[in-house]
Amino acid sequence: MSLSSQHAPPLRSIEAANFEALLETLGAQLGATAHVYDESGAFPHDNFKLLHEHGLVALTVPKALGGGGASLVQARKAISAIAKGEPSTALILVMQYLQHTRLQDSKTWPETLRLQVARDAVEHGALINALRVEPDLGTPARGGLPATVARRTSAGWRISGRKIYSTGSHGLTWFSVWARSTDEDPLVGAWLVHKDTPGISIIDDWDHLGMRATCSHEVVFNNVLVPLDHAVSVSPWSAPQPELDGDGFLWMSVLLSSVYDGVAQAARDWLVGWLEQRKPSNLGAALSTLPRFQETVGHIDTLLFANRSLLDAAAEGRTPASNAAQLKFLVTGNAIRAVELAIEASGNPGLSRHNPLQRHYRDVLCSRVHTPQNDAVLQGVGKAVFAQRQPKDSQ
Repeated sequence: MSLSSQHAPPLRSIEAANFEALLETLGAQLGATAHVYDESGAFPHDNFKLLHEHGLVALTVPKALGGGGASLVQARKAISAIAKGEPSTALILVMQYLQHTRLQDSKTWPETLRLQVARDAVEHGALINALRVEPDLGTPARGGLPATVARRTSAGWRISGRKIYSTGSHGLTWFSVWARSTDEDPLVGAWLVHKDTPGISIIDDWDHLGMRATCSHEVVFNNVLVPLDHAVSVSPWSAPQPELDGDGFLWMSVLLSSVYDGVAQAARDWLVGWLEQRKPSNLGAALSTLPRFQETVGHIDTLLFANRSLLDAAAEGRTPASNAAQLKFLVTGNAIRAVELAIEASGNPGLSRHNPLQRHYRDVLCSRVHTPQNDAVLQGVGKAVFAQRQPKDSQ
């Protein structure tokens, strides 16, 4: 199957100097309506229409297939700018980028399906995400078999199960559903399901403190029929294959962390502007002239400098993949602290629903729930320390 890009939207060269200017413009445009999506929790369809018009939905689809062929450096720039404007949109886009980054190199996906998913992204702005978390099991990163079952029949696979925290649910065209077969040694992995397949329903139960427009609702599969070749990435439970290799995990850590660093950047900008504008009558000058607030902004900028240094080093290949989890721990922790400092400095205005800082605070706290969680990161690092120590010869 060939993939024609004749109907694909024009993508400005991601190597050109105006790419960053484009991202800054788009981020500001998304930021202007971010409060609307925060209040409604609706899927940001207009945001993705805008991003598709500029080729950003297919940014990590290979150039040969009409996409942007973006590197991690370029993908990070896009996610950072978009997250600074509207982070739920950015998080959904992170999942899109991760799925497409290595899709065409997959040894298990049928070529026709790989090209179809890529074509949909390039031509129609179609989104894909992995649906993995379940009500009983929780996150698969902690181990265990999925309760979602794919039953082999003469007509194809019949899939039944429930997935929660399904980021992007209402906006997805393709679901990559983590399930298991009914074999004695079950196949475990991803089955590809199109959104229009009969038997799929979405329960609108996502009503979170932050990242409200991700539409991470519950998705229910009731005897959903897909062709046999839609078992796109499965392996026997007795011989499991890792979902992500080291490079894939590094991409995930960099892009996820960039979302919440972008939120912290937006909080910083709001605080700086507010401190410049706020002029108490008893002071006769802007709050920005006071050493106390200058110190706070300096603290915030230092945290964000550390984030920028960490993210740039990782995106440019100067950080080993083995440190990817620590990167996520450090960057998201710095982002949360930066927004907390802005809240402390602003007082009541920062917590007013009329100002965006309270939204940034609610959004940045959501960084803690992403895999790997802090306890798993630190335990893994500690285990590695002891594993690398050689026992000393007894004297």
